[in-house]
Amino acid sequence: MPGQSSLPFSAVPVQRPRQQVEAQLKRAILDGSLAEGSRLPSEHTLSQTFGVSRATIREALRSLTEGGLLAKPGTTSGLYVQSVDHRALARVVSDRLSNILDLGSVTPEEVHAFRDLLEVPSARMAALHRSDTNLASLRGIIDEERATTFDDPAVTELNARFHCEVADASGNRVLSSFVSALHRTAHPLAFVHTDEELGRTAVAHHIALFKTIEQQDPTAAMRVMHDHLEYLHEHASATGATGAAPVAVTLPR
Repeated sequence: MPGQSSLPFSAVPVQRPRQQVEAQLKRAILDGSLAEGSRLPSEHTLSQTFGVSRATIREALRSLTEGGLLAKPGTTSGLYVQSVDHRALARVVSDRLSNILDLGSVTPEEVHAFRDLLEVPSARMAALHRSDTNLASLRGIIDEERATTFDDPAVTELNARFHCEVADASGNRVLSSFVSALHRTAHPLAFVHTDEELGRTAVAHHIALFKTIEQQDPTAAMRVMHDHLEYLHEHASATGATGAAPVAVTLPR
């Protein structure tokens, strides 16, 4: 049309200084210019590099930290680049869930319901998509469980590793991230009083679930996972989170 330019240009929104800094840092992290685990320069150095105030740098860094791209591990000074794969999603979800749990507004019943929504489908998908590596990892965890006692502090960690490995075997990294975040933060087994019966039965369930995944039977895998979670929920309801002092017992071989 008359009066219209045929040049291939379009208007670009003007970004605030904080957005410009954030966009450039984010691009550098995503393309690998800032490698995972590398320490970010100081606020002073960044402010001089970008030609903006330290307050602007601080706002950009806060946004990237909330997005899971930067972190300040432990008591270490400075910010470090984090991974940008599904593990980063797990960290972000874990942090948010941790805040909710700290407020005391989440109940064990809600955790149980959420586990059903996540872990029953993850068992089905694991049976369909598991690899030999997944099977080897699951078998190794079960061997460790069978070699310990129910009152060993490692039981909770082994349980979390088993369920996370099942989710990893699903082949869905988003699902795996949420299951990992749930076990990392909520520690569902903490709601269950661990005793000899639970120790033996839970490991038996894990063995049965492993077999269904190994045999690539998705229907059976869903049923075993559902029954396992139901058992834990019923055991928690019957015994509560506390109980008699534990007695050491070797789990079934």
